[in-house]
Formats: sequence, structure tokens, C-alpha cells
Amino acid sequence: MRVTIRLFARLRDIAGTAELHREVAPGATVASIWQRLVDDFPELAPYAQSISTAVNADYARMDCLVSDGDEVAFLPPVSGGS
Repeated sequence: MRVTIRLFARLRDIAGTAELHREVAPGATVASIWQRLVDDFPELAPYAQSISTAVNADYARMDCLVSDGDEVAFLPPVSGGS
């Protein structure tokens, strides 16, 4: 299966790109995709407990299964405002 991975803000900076494409095994979850990203970009590891995730633009949990063609997004915590 092929998925598109979208990274935002600091995660994008670490990976050096906003979008990646990866082949994943059937039964892959958001968590297994995150782990592959951490394997490729170890600097992402500290964000594991604070990121939000989405599959096809809907917020999703780490145990969510992904399907062929899905878009998986990882968003770091956001701060700011007044």
C-alpha cells in the first residue's frame, strides 16, 4: 500500500519536506507510520507524546488503520495567540 504523509511546522523542518510517500504493509497504523518516520528522522522522536494526527483530513488516533492511498498528517502542538 502507498500512503502520503504530510508534516507541518517543526516536523516539516526536521524532515526537510512537507510531504512524503511511503509504501506500508497491509494492517499499518498511524503509529507504525510514525515509527518509520522516527527511524528515518530521529529528531522527530521527542514529539511522539504531543503530536496530533489525521487520516484523510479527519483527526485520528495512533491505532487507526490506514488504507492504500490514504493521507496521514502529523501536526506538532501549536502555541501562540493572545
